[in-house]
This record gives sequence, structure tokens and C-alpha cells, in this order.
Amino acid sequence: VQRVAEREHKLLRVHVNLGGTVDMSDFAVRLLEAVVNAGARNSTVAERVKGWLGKYIGKQQLFGFTINLEALKADAPALSTPGQMIAFLRETLARMGDAIQGIFLTLDELNGILNNPKFAHFIKGLVEENSLSQIPVPLLLMLCGVEERRRTMIQHHPPVDRIFDVVDIEKMSQTEMVEFFSRSFRDAEMTVAPKAMETITLYSAGFPKIMHVVGEEAYFLDSDGILTAEEASQAVMSAADEVGRKFVNQQVYKAIRSDDYRSILKKIATLGPTKDSFLKKEVSEGLTPGEKKKLDNFLQRMKKLNVIRAGETAGQYVFNLQMVRLYIWLRSLEDGSEKTHLS
Repeated sequence: VQRVAEREHKLLRVHVNLGGTVDMSDFAVRLLEAVVNAGARNSTVAERVKGWLGKYIGKQQLFGFTINLEALKADAPALSTPGQMIAFLRETLARMGDAIQGIFLTLDELNGILNNPKFAHFIKGLVEENSLSQIPVPLLLMLCGVEERRRTMIQHHPPVDRIFDVVDIEKMSQTEMVEFFSRSFRDAEMTVAPKAMETITLYSAGFPKIMHVVGEEAYFLDSDGILTAEEASQAVMSAADEVGRKFVNQQVYKAIRSDDYRSILKKIATLGPTKDSFLKKEVSEGLTPGEKKKLDNFLQRMKKLNVIRAGETAGQYVFNLQMVRLYIWLRSLEDGSEKTHLS
């Protein structure tokens, strides 16, 4: 989206990765660094930016240039208020002339900084001060995150709720998934059997990242250029292990340390690999009295970990991602037992 905005609308694309950032001084450093990088790497304005922000640009190297972090850290505190940041962005834009008509500022990886209440106040102030200033900066501001992150901001500063348009990025549809897999395997000189396509689309669940993992596993498992239902099942199993190693172990198994919690999780797993929802009542059956007492707390913990969500009927819970559901089932199989193929 930023590339399109730059090419078709002459917006300077500034992407700020805030991973690991927790305080506002670090935020200012990251933002200033991103503006310097964006300007210096835009061929139409690079020389003007180097004249304006040259003190932050170090030596030219084979793959670009270095950043003078000491200079950045020394000056970034001067941008710690919304008014100062707006003035800096306005001056930067003015220095670029007609080649750039506005700034597309994207703030990404917000988990850490959103825990700081000052960030919500800063963002609200940035939007308001710009809109009320005599010469507003043509600024497209985009924050990337899940709905829970937006709610965190609102809790810190309720007026934030009024300043954003919420754009939901939907999962890919069944038609889009089939088109993606068909084209990708065709490019690899492979065909996909109908039952195999049903399996890989079911467990990809419309998530592009999962689709890539499943597709890779299927490609390397295939031996004759035709992806069969059996190979698709094996690919999904392998993909589930991969997803589990990257996400579920950290998200679930290392967060739920109680033996009773682990036992409840195993009970859910025994319901089968293809069920994407379960009822509290059916899980409760067969639990020990001690496990039953902890079931409510367990379910709330799983919801906070974004593994499950409440269903449409009372007592129903739905897995947010079938691949996570499948991995939990795989983990429940006893060592040495045969992993049956998915039906």
C-alpha cells in the first residue's frame, strides 16, 4: 500500500518498526530514523534530504548508508511533543519541494509502546494539533495491530476512539485460497487433486502466512508433480508442527504451567483434529473435581492468549485458528503412536 501511495500519489512512505520500544524517547528515535531512511532512499528527493538531515547520515556502504545513532539520540528528545513532531514533519516536507505531496506514516509492532499511556496521548495530540494548525501537514497516519491493541490505547486515553477509521483486513476467501494454491503449484509444475485442495484450504483458514507454510510443506513432500489427498494431509501435519514451534509453544504451553491446565487442554484435544469449536459441558465431562474447579479460569486464560473466542451459543468456544487446533491435537498423541491421516 505504501509503495502504491508513493508511486501514484507522491507520498513519502515512512515505516516505523517499534518492536521492543517501551518509552517515548525511544519512540522519537525510531521515528526520526525512519524519516531519515525513507527520504535518503527515495531517489527523487535523496539529495535534498541529505542536505536537510545529513548530520544523521553516516558513511556510504555497499548496501546503502549508515545512520549516526548518537546524533539521532541527541536530537530525538526535541520531538517528544506532538507540536514539535508536526513542525519537524512540516519542515521535512517543505524541503522536498513538489516531488513529495505528503507523508504516509505507518507505526508497526506496537505491543511494547502501547503499554505506555503517554503514547496514546501523543497520538491523539499529533492528530488534533495537525488538524488545528494553520498549515496542516498532509499526513496519512496508520497504526498496525489487532483490535486488542486499539482497545489498550482507548483504555489509556478514551478520546483516541474518535480519531481513527478502523480498517479490518479480512482473511482470504475460499475462492481466493484456491486461486492462490492453483497458481502457485502450477508455477511449480504441479497439479492438486480436488480432495487435496479441500484439505490445504480447510487448515489454512484464509491466513496467508499459514498458506505459505502449508504450500512449502506440500511442495517438498510431493514426488510426482501431483499433490494427493494423503500428501496434503502429511503437509498439513508438518505445517502444524512448524506453526506450533513458532507460535503455540510460546503462546500456550509455556504460559499454562499448571498440570490441571495441561490436562484440560489434552481433554479438548481428544475431541478430534477437525473440530473448530467445543462446548464447555463436553470438556467438563471426565475431568477430575480439581480440574473442573479450574476450567473457568483456564478458558479465560485461553481467551486472553487469543487461542479461542466465545461462540454464538452459551458455553461454546471457537478456535481462532484451525492450525493451532490441529497442533494441540498432535501434541496430545502419545509418544510412539501413529499420526492418523486427516479425513
